[in-house]
Amino acid sequence: MDSTDFDGCSSGIPCAPVVLLPLARRNTVAELREKSQAELTQTLDQYKRDLLDLKVQQVAGAAAAKSSKIRDVRKNIARVLTVITKQNRDAVRAKYAGKKHIPIDLRVKKTRAIRRAMTKSEVSKITLRQQKKNIHFARRQYAIKA
Repeated sequence: MDSTDFDGCSSGIPCAPVVLLPLARRNTVAELREKSQAELTQTLDQYKRDLLDLKVQQVAGAAAAKSSKIRDVRKNIARVLTVITKQNRDAVRAKYAGKKHIPIDLRVKKTRAIRRAMTKSEVSKITLRQQKKNIHFARRQYAIKA
């Protein structure tokens, strides 16, 4: 084995050195929720650096086991981003609590038809023309002899 061989490559082409990263430990969402915003961004940066290193190693032709580690790191990044987004939305929701108008993305989704439907007060309102008709042409009630 000469000095150009790092990971047991037998060809004359120098191979990339295999750098052993600490295993990407899966964070539980409960642990992430306890962290502050600064800690979460720091964790996110660390995961992104790990992902970059793993992708460089993958391109360099390192072991195939790296692909599963890449998947784990990507999932961890998604978990951290989800928690960050949830915290930001909760902060904005608390800011607008009790206000008349809230941002559109924080409003209740439901369905388009339900959102467009009239409220109970709108349904119960009667136009002036209909009020006059009701007064002048009231429903007649007849008593029937038994």
